[in-house]
Amino acid sequence: MEAARRSVRQNEAMARTWLSIEVELVSGGGNDFWPRPGRTFAAARRHTFWDLAQAINIHFGRWDLSHLSEFTLGDGTRISHSDPWFDPPEDTVEIETERMSRLVLGEQFAYIFDFGDGWTHLCTVGSERIDPEQEAGTIPDLPTPYWGWGSLPDQYGQKWREDDGETPVPPDPRGSDLPPILAEWRWRREMQN
Repeated sequence: MEAARRSVRQNEAMARTWLSIEVELVSGGGNDFWPRPGRTFAAARRHTFWDLAQAINIHFGRWDLSHLSEFTLGDGTRISHSDPWFDPPEDTVEIETERMSRLVLGEQFAYIFDFGDGWTHLCTVGSERIDPEQEAGTIPDLPTPYWGWGSLPDQYGQKWREDDGETPVPPDPRGSDLPPILAEWRWRREMQN
């Protein structure tokens, strides 16, 4: 009985430490987005801004992760790589060690990925703390999305594998290129013949 009470107290304490962070893609690759696609993340206050940056990049469909990232808080604080090789702005806070615990409920801040293409995001901390298990179905090791909406653009604007920006769109094979693994695919192939 005591173990069950201790478990309930631990879960209640955990729920008080997790934030809900809504992230909307504002612009990038020379485009503004409206309606803005977005994802809502569960993030523990112990997670770093680098953890959140990686989660955003992965769950916004980015596959070339070799670019720099930066958060700008409402008070002007910049959280980025403070390594001198990256030539950060003066007074930059290190992204890999700064914890999410500095955020407050309702706070808004910006996130930029890839300073060349400028993938900019508006991030909003929810008005209440959340229980990650209730929202995400698990207690994740890193920030994880538990809700999302909208179509996400390809990081480099490619629409198909060989898209070089000049080659015309290949003709639609209407499923005839699919192997007959699934019944629906077999049916498509048969309908094409």
